[in-house]
Amino acid sequence: MEFKLGEFVRFVDEKMEGYVTRIISNDMIGVTGEDDFEIPVLTTKVTRVHGHKYAGAVEQYQADSPTLSDTFESKGIFLAVVPDPNKASVVHFHLVNDTSFQLLTTLITDKSGVTKGEFAGSIQPHSAVEIYSSNLSDLSVWPGFVIRALYFSMSNVAIPEAIQYNEKFKARDFAGAKKKIARLNKEAWVFRIDEDDLIIDPEKLKESFFKPVVEKKVVEKPSAEIDLHIEKLRDDFQFLSNTEILKIQMDHYKKALDAAIVHKLPSITFIHGIGNGTLKQEIHKTLGRNNHVKTFLDARKEKFGYGATEVILK
Repeated sequence: MEFKLGEFVRFVDEKMEGYVTRIISNDMIGVTGEDDFEIPVLTTKVTRVHGHKYAGAVEQYQADSPTLSDTFESKGIFLAVVPDPNKASVVHFHLVNDTSFQLLTTLITDKSGVTKGEFAGSIQPHSAVEIYSSNLSDLSVWPGFVIRALYFSMSNVAIPEAIQYNEKFKARDFAGAKKKIARLNKEAWVFRIDEDDLIIDPEKLKESFFKPVVEKKVVEKPSAEIDLHIEKLRDDFQFLSNTEILKIQMDHYKKALDAAIVHKLPSITFIHGIGNGTLKQEIHKTLGRNNHVKTFLDARKEKFGYGATEVILK
């Protein structure tokens, strides 16, 4: 009998029950009860609880009568990682399609060169579907993820090329704050699928920064420490929305990082504060994709606490 992560089961020979929190092998699973202690058990020694719908059951999230719009949405494909409401150690991966395209999608996992098909199906426009589940405590041994999607629409629109998203998740990907996903009505860690990775060409950066002398434009060498608190960047910050504030902070961060790369600084520190973790998470996402970043880490805690990130450049 095949069990799924997050499923509610009962022991056959004992008065015990709990949630499946680990798939150990084809014949063995880990079951966690109310005491949060995980017990390995043979699949033949447990049974599903009749009528109990487990939280990770595969389903498409879509309104019965989708609101029609004159605007055709061509962007907006996300991977939302949702903690299980019963056992937070289990997470469920949902592919969220906010576009007006139908997506023909597959998920393949790759672990040490061994690939396995995990999901294949059609995801309707403006909907979401669960495609995978895993145990967050096993993150260090998670396989790599390969998501491929073909666009389809009967509307008279240009069909984009198929996309492929490759990701090997790390602990820092889940260090930031979760966001509310309206389509799922759940909090989740969110990863954008349909956008290109950030690639910085230092020669092009030089060309854009160092204009001919007649234009009298040069890029200033940035400070070793960049304070991104909005009150340091704008005087009218109290009139700005959270979205506007985040954009201003990210623009200032990107400009300073690019300047540090051009000037070949060994390192630069960004003071982002603690807050809800959104700014830190967005900064860490771009740093993880930047070919000119050697590594990044929490800056000196005795000086900044946990509110700053030091970036070591190559």
